[in-house]
Amino acid sequence: MGIFFRKIKKGGWIFLFLFLWSCVPQKSSEKKIVIWHWMNDRQTAFEELAGRYQKETGIEIEFKLFSPPDIYSQKVIAAARANNLPEIFGILGEKKTLASFVKAGYILDLTPYMEKDNWKDTFYPQALGVTIFGEANAYGVKPGIYAVPLDTMLMQFVYNKSLFREAGLDSDKPPLSFEEFITFARSIKEKTAKEGFVCGWGEGWLLNCLAIQWAINLMGEENFIRTLKGELPYTTKEWIDTFSLFVRLREAKILHPNLTTMINKEAEDLFSRGKAAFSFNGSWAVNVYKELGPDLDYGFFALPKLSDLAIKIWGGAGASFMINANSKHKEEAVKFLKWLTAREQQIFLIEKTNNLPAIKGCEEKLPKILKGLVKYLDSLTHPNLWPYNEDSRIIEIMNTGLQQIVMGLKNPQEVLAQIQKEKERLLRQ
Repeated sequence: MGIFFRKIKKGGWIFLFLFLWSCVPQKSSEKKIVIWHWMNDRQTAFEELAGRYQKETGIEIEFKLFSPPDIYSQKVIAAARANNLPEIFGILGEKKTLASFVKAGYILDLTPYMEKDNWKDTFYPQALGVTIFGEANAYGVKPGIYAVPLDTMLMQFVYNKSLFREAGLDSDKPPLSFEEFITFARSIKEKTAKEGFVCGWGEGWLLNCLAIQWAINLMGEENFIRTLKGELPYTTKEWIDTFSLFVRLREAKILHPNLTTMINKEAEDLFSRGKAAFSFNGSWAVNVYKELGPDLDYGFFALPKLSDLAIKIWGGAGASFMINANSKHKEEAVKFLKWLTAREQQIFLIEKTNNLPAIKGCEEKLPKILKGLVKYLDSLTHPNLWPYNEDSRIIEIMNTGLQQIVMGLKNPQEVLAQIQKEKERLLRQ
C-alpha cells in the first residue's frame, strides 16, 4: 500500500486505487452463524465441523452449549420473548411448544428449501416427519417443514450378553415377550447376584415412554390416539392392564431398589459396569456405553410383546435445528444446515458420536451395534408424529403416578382415575 501511496502523491491514481480496492472480493467472515444447543457429547465434534465450514466458506460458525436441557429450554424461551434468538437453535418439548414458536413468527418455514434439489428426500422420513406440520393439524400451524433433523433416535431395551452367558442363557436370544423378560431377569439375578433391571425412572419421561409403547401394543395406536382426543377414557381395561405391568415388575423383585429416584446418567453408569442384566435406553447409549464401559458386551432388543398387535417404538429425530425467521443471516443458516446434513458430515458425526444419522445412504458406515437398529425405523412412533398430544398436566400426573405404582404407594386404578378426572376437567375448559 505504501507504493500506491507514493504514486498517489505523484498523480491521479487515487481514483484507480479506490476502484481497485472496492473490486477486491471480500471474505464473508463478517457473517457469523450462532447455534445454541444442549448436546454435551457433541460439542467437540461440532467445533471441528465449524472449523471446516469456515475454511470452506469463510463464514464463522459458533456452537454455544447450554446444559442441562431444562436450563437450555428456559434460555430459548427467554430469548424468544426478548426477540434475541440466535440464527439456529433447537426446541425441546412437546410439538405444541414448537407450534407456539412457529405461530409467533420465530421459526422459518423450510419447505421451499427442502423441496429445492430434493433435500427433503435425503432424510429418513421417520426423522423428518417429526419436524412437519401436516394439513389441518391440531395446532393451527401453516403446513410445512420447520426444522432440520440432525440424527435419528429410537428407544430400545438393552441387555448384558456377558451376564446372559454367566446365567447359562443364550446371549444371542434376548426375550421376546413380557413373560420371558421377567423370567430371564429373575434367572440372571438369582445366578449372578446382579440386578435384573435398571433405568433412570427418577426421570418420569422414561417411564412415560415405556408405558405408552406397552399401551399401544395392548390397544393399538388408533385407540391410543382416541384416548388423547378424549374419546376413550384412561380407565379402560387396556390402560389398567398397561399400568399393572409396573406392579408385576415390582412384585417380580427384578428392579433396582433406587429406580424411582435415579436419573438416567446413573442408570447408564450402573449398566455399563455390568451391575444389571437389562435396561431401557435410547440409541444414544452406544456413545455413552463406549465412554463408560468400553469392554461392555451388550445388545439391543425390541419391546417385550404383550399381544399380537404391532409394536411401536418410540423414536424419530433425535435432535433438530430450527432457523430464526427474523435473522438477517437466515439464508446462510440454511446453507450451513444443508452442508451439515450432507453425507460427508453425517458420516463424521457417526464416527465421532455413534448416533444414527438423519439421512439415508450412510448405513455401511454404521458400527455393528447401530446397524441392527435401522430395521426398526419403520415402526417408530413419537408425540411429534401424532395428530394430537396429551396435555402436559396429564403427563405430569401420569409420570408421578407410575413412579408411585413402582414404589407400591398407589395402585393402577387409583392413578388412572386421577388421570381421567383431570382429563375430563381439561376437556370441559
